[in-house]
Amino acid sequence: MNELGRLEDLPKEYVEDLRKQNLVPLWPSLRGVLPPEKPRPNTQATAWFYQALKPLLLKAGELTPIEKAERRVLVLANPGHGLEKMQASAAMYLGMQLLLPGEWAPSHRHTPNAVRMIVEGEGAYTTVDGQKCPMSRGDLILTPTGLWHEHGHDGTEPVVWLDVLDLPLVYYMEASYHINGSRQTVKPGRGDRTYAKGGMVPTQVFERSKSAYPMLRYPWVEARAALESLAVDQPDLDTVQITYVNPETGDDAENILGFYALMLRPGQTLTLPARSPACVFHVIEGGMDVQVQEQHFKLVEADTCCTPGYTPVTLRNHRADQPTFVFMADEAPLHRKLGVYEVR
Repeated sequence: MNELGRLEDLPKEYVEDLRKQNLVPLWPSLRGVLPPEKPRPNTQATAWFYQALKPLLLKAGELTPIEKAERRVLVLANPGHGLEKMQASAAMYLGMQLLLPGEWAPSHRHTPNAVRMIVEGEGAYTTVDGQKCPMSRGDLILTPTGLWHEHGHDGTEPVVWLDVLDLPLVYYMEASYHINGSRQTVKPGRGDRTYAKGGMVPTQVFERSKSAYPMLRYPWVEARAALESLAVDQPDLDTVQITYVNPETGDDAENILGFYALMLRPGQTLTLPARSPACVFHVIEGGMDVQVQEQHFKLVEADTCCTPGYTPVTLRNHRADQPTFVFMADEAPLHRKLGVYEVR
């Protein structure tokens, strides 16, 4: 491949004339924006360990009342993007959020899509578009773009959850904003009860729901049972994995990021292929080793890591006698919509 001309090879006067007209030459930067063979991601393989993070999150609860924080979150920032950018990958934001007993995080809505993966604690809830969703460990709760949502806590212990948003993408598009609202009135009905069994959907006089998000809470007890059932039904299956989907359409639960649950059999080692999107792994139960490029992370319950795209990832269950359960998030729906999704 021939070497292209550099900016410093051009006369300074010429460069200044270009800048005065808000012009830049492409060729000095062409290999940077269109590198040969594969991208050069800024996303670095990075892990965040819950036992180190949790005391700092609880300290934030002492230092900053909810009225001064609105959302009390420590952002899991990837150093490859710069900590100040508050992003885990090109399109994913991660944050650990704390809600203390008796607190209420006020109602608002925003353009980025979000989900909440409950890490620990009981007694909290999220109200989304009038639907009150209890929060138990391992539950996945959607707060899609434009829907009112608020968080409350009627329990006696701190509750922590992992936020996953497509905020970096929406912010990059200059489309990120929020609107504050008043406390919501809770409506009857819950999607996780309405869509309690796979393969069956509610039908009102032969009419199906036209809601874009008919199910907002995906209980972990149901997801775990589905994984265990799949493992028993197909004992030779290497990858015991499910995808969180819209029960009416079968599409991804949200339209930009994908969400999954994975079960590693006792002692299993699983190598995932090099795919174009970055991926997040969060241990719900058990523990695993994560090997990506030259990096190695030993994760236990509630630990989180992010891996860059175009790189294979090897997972190994620590436990020889028990499965490990993992929540995953990635940018695959976005990549597919853009036509850039690939597996190598």
